[in-house]
Amino acid sequence: IATAAILGGPAAHWVESFEKAREEGSGSGTWRGRWRRRSVISFGSKNRTIGVAAKNQQITHANNTVSNFKRFHGRAFNDPFIQKEKDNLSYDLVQLKNGGVGIKVMYMDEEHLFSVEQITAMLLTKLKETAENNLKKPVTDCVISVLGTAFDPFLGGKNFDEKLVEHFCAEFKTKYKLDAKSKIRALLRLYQECEKLKKLMSSNSTDLPLNIECFMNDKDVSGKMNRSQFEELCAELLQKIEVPLYSLMEQTHLKVEDVSAVEIVGGATRIPAVKERIAKFFGKDISTTLNADEAVARGCALQCAILSPAFKVREFSVTDAVPFPISLVWNHDSEDTEGVHEVFSRNHAAPFSKVLTFLRRGPFELEAFYSDPQGVPYPEAKIGRFVVQNVSAQKDGEKSRVKVKVRVNTHGIFTISTASMVEKVPTEENEMSSAEADMECLNQRPPENPDADKNVQQDNSEAGTQPQVQTDAQQTSQSPPSPELTSEENKIPDADKANEKKVDQPPEAKKPKIKVVNVELPIEANLVWQLGKDLLNMYIETEGKMIMQDKLEKERNDAKNAVEEYVYEFRDKLCGPYEKFICEQDHQNFLRLLTETEDWLYEEGEDQAKQAYVDKLEELMKIGTPVKVRFQEAEERPKMFEELGQRLQHYAKIAADFRNKDEKYNHIDESEMKKVEKSVNEVMEWMNNVMNAQAKKSLDQDPVVRAQEIKTKIKELNNTCEPVVTQPKPKIESPKLERTPNGPNIDKKEEDLEDKNNFGAEPPHQNGECYPNEKNSVNMDLD
Repeated sequence: IATAAILGGPAAHWVESFEKAREEGSGSGTWRGRWRRRSVISFGSKNRTIGVAAKNQQITHANNTVSNFKRFHGRAFNDPFIQKEKDNLSYDLVQLKNGGVGIKVMYMDEEHLFSVEQITAMLLTKLKETAENNLKKPVTDCVISVLGTAFDPFLGGKNFDEKLVEHFCAEFKTKYKLDAKSKIRALLRLYQECEKLKKLMSSNSTDLPLNIECFMNDKDVSGKMNRSQFEELCAELLQKIEVPLYSLMEQTHLKVEDVSAVEIVGGATRIPAVKERIAKFFGKDISTTLNADEAVARGCALQCAILSPAFKVREFSVTDAVPFPISLVWNHDSEDTEGVHEVFSRNHAAPFSKVLTFLRRGPFELEAFYSDPQGVPYPEAKIGRFVVQNVSAQKDGEKSRVKVKVRVNTHGIFTISTASMVEKVPTEENEMSSAEADMECLNQRPPENPDADKNVQQDNSEAGTQPQVQTDAQQTSQSPPSPELTSEENKIPDADKANEKKVDQPPEAKKPKIKVVNVELPIEANLVWQLGKDLLNMYIETEGKMIMQDKLEKERNDAKNAVEEYVYEFRDKLCGPYEKFICEQDHQNFLRLLTETEDWLYEEGEDQAKQAYVDKLEELMKIGTPVKVRFQEAEERPKMFEELGQRLQHYAKIAADFRNKDEKYNHIDESEMKKVEKSVNEVMEWMNNVMNAQAKKSLDQDPVVRAQEIKTKIKELNNTCEPVVTQPKPKIESPKLERTPNGPNIDKKEEDLEDKNNFGAEPPHQNGECYPNEKNSVNMDLD
């Protein structure tokens, strides 16, 4: 499907780098996923564990388990938020060379530094793998939902958990003299128990206990909390709920009365106090019909279906918006003053493109930034710098007109997509026709990407009908267009004035014709927090190596688990269903070998190569497989013999009926039936022989005949006998019937009999004769 990551805000810039990495793949398919704050990645000495399995290791391998990293995107290491958060993390945060946030873990028994983008890519890779396993097809595109419009990044379920953790940390310090913050494992356990307590309080208003065994120093701790105390504890957070709601109504230009229904989603919306605040703000009951945890994923899945050609959905449009206003700033050509223009206002429709026109004699730089830094939930307001290169003055020394297209793409990412310089080239009279043709083609040429340029607005200072970007030290305003921006190539002299001649003046010299050419200009983009090409390639290579290592480790663990499962399974069955199928001596030896293998697995074989486990399994299977086969054959062989005996009886009865002149088989040739009798006798003799031989064997010996051999005999018998005994009888032809011209088919004899009975009757009327006085109606066939 088409690329469909729906994003907004400064935290989305990392996705551009992820998309470049994604373009290395191929195939088709869609997938959906919710990026929850529980997303956990645990690093080990051999591999990585991602998802639910990693969450189980969050306490046992706390220093190497990464979680709660989503809000680190788009922030520098010296950001106050990072400095505050790092004290509450089980893993170490370090500063990278580019000033970003790095995560230090031990992986493959070595210290590694991973950027937040790498950690996120690991999670997305795991989600992609999960989707592919379920879809049974490759996945290359995804939809990611990122909050926009109005929200508070510090008002969520985790913030309510922190209030409970702070409360119980203080209580345990006073009551048990234990500092939970001094040991990260104890603190993580407290976070887990507080989250459980919070969920229980959403459905219970009574006092609820909190108990943790062996919390610290082998001491058990306990506490209690009720809903009223919890709401009092979180009063500061509850007061912040209305702020984004007011902001939302202001941005959408709606009144509370205009809202007909309110649906809330998200884990924190289950808290009764949160529901009450929202309901009170809108003055109506709120709806919770959607699953709070799955609502976002369902929305992403719907967007996938809309974008995918494989699904047909009800027609409706979803217009994304730019959550924060974006402006451009630039230096004037010959002055030190700066020009500023807001190219995309808050909640401007996206994707969208605009074209700005500048007058320049040389290369120039544009800097993009968020116009309202206070409204952006990140300290960095800059988006990036863009240098438009290869700009030069016209041959007559005049400034060149440079058209710059700015765009917010479908992912919410701002960029300067193209730039072109309008160049005037004088032409001779005989070149006029070709120049006019070039101009006509230029005016009629469609955009290169029709879909991308669907929403293109010309911010051209010649229009003079809206706020314009005016260069050369002119301010952004609604002032009339500058004389410098007047395009001469669009001026067409009046035909009457051109043809007017004055007798008393000499003829004027002909002015040279002007040909207009658009020259594409290169743009050098330097985005804030964007990964460089070399760094991105290194990340891709590193991730590829880790994926391969994870695959090898999974294969090694699978081989080890196969040995362990074989030991447990066979040891149980040797004392049960398999006991009769192995002799006493082999039974004792095999049990001893299984016990030795189990001890090896937990001692010397704890960390062996894959091949060591494969060899160990083969050693066990050399003894175990014959026992298993004897058991299976003893189960299946009687069933096959019974089926073969039934087929033999069936065909033997048919042969006997044939000899007794049964009408059902008197049409079969005698030579064919002899083949049936011969086949039945041969197979019956074979069955009797092998059954007698098998009866002489004990259960702990290999069988004389296998179930598959009996099945083959049944097939051979059926192939020989079935075509003969199922021959259909020849059909007997019935007398032919003659069809009368206007009536049903009548047998010839019946027709003669009717002729005799009608002898002397009134002859039939001729065609065309009419008897109006006759009461009986005339029967006629109408064609």
